Amino acid sequence: MECVIYDQAGRSELVECELPDEACRLALKRLRGLRDGEFAWVRLADPSEDELVQLAEELGLHPLAVEDAVHARQRPKRERFGDVLAVALKTLWYVEDEAAVETGEMMLFVGTHYVLTVRHGVVDPCAEAARRLDAAPDMLRFGPWAVLHAVLDVAVDAYSDAAGRVRAALNRLEDQVFSTSRVDHTQAIYSLKREVREFRDAVQPLVPVVQGLLGGPGGEEHQAHSAPYVRDVADHLHRTDIEVRTLDELLNSVLDAQQARVGTWQNDDMRRISAWAAIFAIPTMVAGVYGMNFEHMPELGWTYGYPLAVGLMAAASGGLYRAFRRNGWL
Repeated sequence: MECVIYDQAGRSELVECELPDEACRLALKRLRGLRDGEFAWVRLADPSEDELVQLAEELGLHPLAVEDAVHARQRPKRERFGDVLAVALKTLWYVEDEAAVETGEMMLFVGTHYVLTVRHGVVDPCAEAARRLDAAPDMLRFGPWAVLHAVLDVAVDAYSDAAGRVRAALNRLEDQVFSTSRVDHTQAIYSLKREVREFRDAVQPLVPVVQGLLGGPGGEEHQAHSAPYVRDVADHLHRTDIEVRTLDELLNSVLDAQQARVGTWQNDDMRRISAWAAIFAIPTMVAGVYGMNFEHMPELGWTYGYPLAVGLMAAASGGLYRAFRRNGWL
């Protein structure tokens, strides 16, 4: 567990400990004595249920809130538990080597004098959010809502970065689909489409959550000051949501193009097969006629009958080959 306590002057004090040791008990005891203008940010990474239950008792969290934080399978959402606001969101990053979108989850509990963040997954937006708060101490005047804004801002920036990487992967896939090589990229397209759908599941439900924060439960004075910052995050998220929807539609178009190309390849193959079958049909026909062994056949006893038959077969086959080549069948 990490606990950062901010005072009125914007100074911070970091306490790192493991529940339920003495340092953690002292940090939690100090939380109960925070004054106006002070707030604490408690950070947990992949906690056990016992740790969360113990912390919930100290912070007065609702049991349903604890249940949501323990089971990391929540859709992005925003809920109220008394005077505590709970926000669930998905962390997201793009793995270049695997061309895959990986997701984690984070729950934020915003109280009067504290923020509790519970992270599941590899990526930790809290570290970057803390760095941004240290670089802009004036944001701390918003209290716990400054942490909520910073974490949302970092998560949405990560969405935007991942969307750009997915766009680059899609562009490479498009170049491969429309290249001269006859390689079927259907599996790669479906794989990327599955990743984009996972991306949409993280971004799309978060849009109304952030929009709802613009009319948040804080006082009117707080809303007037913080609304521009939340609106900025909402605008970035909305732009990313449009980008992800566009990527999904483009993947549908690329898949249709790949299927059309596969159909074209099959038609080309059938035309070539049909052309060669027509070319070989003429020698087969001539040989078949002269192989019936009738006694009275034209030129049967002629000295040059055999060369004439072979020449006829070669000339007719060559004429068909030339005609098919001219029309692009061969």
